[in-house]
This record gives sequence, structure tokens and C-alpha cells, in this order.
Amino acid sequence: MKKIISILVIALAFTINTNAQSTVKTVSLEQTKGEFTQKALTLSEGSYVFEIFNNHAAKEVGLVLVPKGKDASKPENHIKTAYVTAVVKDGKVEKSNVTKLTKGEYVYFCPLNPTPQYTLTVK
Repeated sequence: MKKIISILVIALAFTINTNAQSTVKTVSLEQTKGEFTQKALTLSEGSYVFEIFNNHAAKEVGLVLVPKGKDASKPENHIKTAYVTAVVKDGKVEKSNVTKLTKGEYVYFCPLNPTPQYTLTVK
């Protein structure tokens, strides 16, 4: 009986983990010299991976995401999971970790290829 319960618990945990992973959406962003080509984003609440394409913007680019109203120059205000896992080299694509976004407004920008701050709205 204990073995059956253990097997059911493991199967249930695997099912929950698989379902959670299937709800992660990808947001693709492209950077060119001094700007993102996407000037604003509107998303629904949920989990996202940010995919950044360096379209000859600079030798290396990245992504910073900050709740709107917080000082974007302070790293402690950055949503660290939205950082790409490696700087994005010229002509390449890199992704962030899974980032959970709740309702509100955020700003995104790149400090390596200095861009303006753009608005990301979560409804």
C-alpha cells in the first residue's frame, strides 16, 4: 500500500510540474542600435521567458526589467529572473529564466546598448 501511495504522489508531482511548465510563454524582443524594436508590451498575468535578439545593436546586449516607479538605476530594484542567462552577443539570441509577472506596470531597457525605458503593462 505504501508503494502505491508513493507512486501516486510521484506521478501527481510530475503532472503538476509538467502543467506548470506548459504555461510559460515566450516574449521575443529585438534590439537594434540604441533601441528595442518593440516600444511597449501588454501581457496577461503569468510566467514568461524573455528571448532577446541582438540585431547588430552592440557587441553585447541584455535586458533589465523593473516595476514602474522604482529607481531603475539600482540593481536591487531589478527583477533578476528577467536578466538573460548570458549576455547576448552580436547576431545571437539568449533567454532569461522564467519570470512571474503580476498586474501592474514595468519598464524594460538595456544598459549595455543604452536604450530608452519602455513600458510593459500586465493586465
